[in-house]
Amino acid sequence: MNGIKKALIIGGGIAGPVTALALQKAGIEATVYEAYPAAADTGAMLTVAPNGLAALGIIGADKLVEAAGHPLHSMVMETGAGRTLMRVDALPGLPPSCTMLRSDLFRVLHDHAVANGITIEHGKRLVDLEQTETGVIAQFEDGTTATGDILIGADGIHSTVRSLIDPQAPGPEYTGLMSFGFGEFTPDGRLSDGGEGDIEAMHFAFGKRAFYGYWRQPNGKHVFFSNFPQEQPMTLAEAKAVPAEDWLAKLRAAHVGDTPGEQLFAETSVEDMIVTGPMERMPHVPNWFRGRVVLVGDAVHAPSSSSGQGASLAIESAVELARCLRDIPDPAAAFAAYERLRRPRVEDISDNAAKTNNGKTSGPVAKALFGLMMPLATRTFLKPEKMFGPVHRFVIDWDATVIA
Repeated sequence: MNGIKKALIIGGGIAGPVTALALQKAGIEATVYEAYPAAADTGAMLTVAPNGLAALGIIGADKLVEAAGHPLHSMVMETGAGRTLMRVDALPGLPPSCTMLRSDLFRVLHDHAVANGITIEHGKRLVDLEQTETGVIAQFEDGTTATGDILIGADGIHSTVRSLIDPQAPGPEYTGLMSFGFGEFTPDGRLSDGGEGDIEAMHFAFGKRAFYGYWRQPNGKHVFFSNFPQEQPMTLAEAKAVPAEDWLAKLRAAHVGDTPGEQLFAETSVEDMIVTGPMERMPHVPNWFRGRVVLVGDAVHAPSSSSGQGASLAIESAVELARCLRDIPDPAAAFAAYERLRRPRVEDISDNAAKTNNGKTSGPVAKALFGLMMPLATRTFLKPEKMFGPVHRFVIDWDATVIA
């Protein structure tokens, strides 16, 4: 008989609602507390990979997410001059990745949780917590409190819960890149093709001075982004305080000579630009839990967006945490099992993405050498199945019993 009956979940983004739904499936009541007064309605694009969709299937949300996004059939790596380095198609036997706005994923998961009876309280910013022998008391900025058997920090890369578990815990690590997204617009001429309802190919290019990506939406309009190297880190608020015209001028200069990057940045406008801020990742976090409090998702293992796995790993961890709490009645033992199952996988993926970031911030000579080596590496050992199979084919066995 499971001794854990009620969970408090801090954070209503991706990991929070998924954790609540998975806990409900495990027979544990959960309430989600979100700091912001309403669900987020802005954000850049993200991808839910096949492994993330498989985990969503356990809580009945995979088809809902697929319906809200667009299937992605191929990824194409290019030089800044537009020469193809490698093309990676969806792996045989797996559904294509799903590309969508982060805000749309938030909305789908929020609505699915509410439709299944999960309570999500907005305007509840956690400021402190107290652990007792039998539970946890959460204290919110508005003066209210909540009590549960355990507390789960799903409050993102700038997690408050992480600092309450361990005041010495590391914070996010700046990768040396600032990110900018550009909304849908129609360039002068076609750049890539897409099937009806699909994104046929997403292109990633190692430009001469900055890495960028672009793709054609099913409606015929284009979306693109730039990872702009900048040594000095800035917060999102600081980046947004810079006049948009100044950022766009820098990006246009950075992509001069890129094909088709120069065209994309020349034809877009500041109205299309979204300043998404510094690209960050979480370094290895020493303490995933303390007593009856545990971390999940970006709060403990946020890789940089170069991984293409941030959302999917958060979803996986939410489901695995619920599975551990279902089978192991002692919270500390359940949390230890969860960390044992998740830490090697998420840290390996995050570390590999960090290596990709190093390539994005390298100079022109290094980029040229990379362009020469990539085709050879692709022909020899960087086969799509070897590169992506272990990540994309990962499936959680919900029915298997977790042993402490």
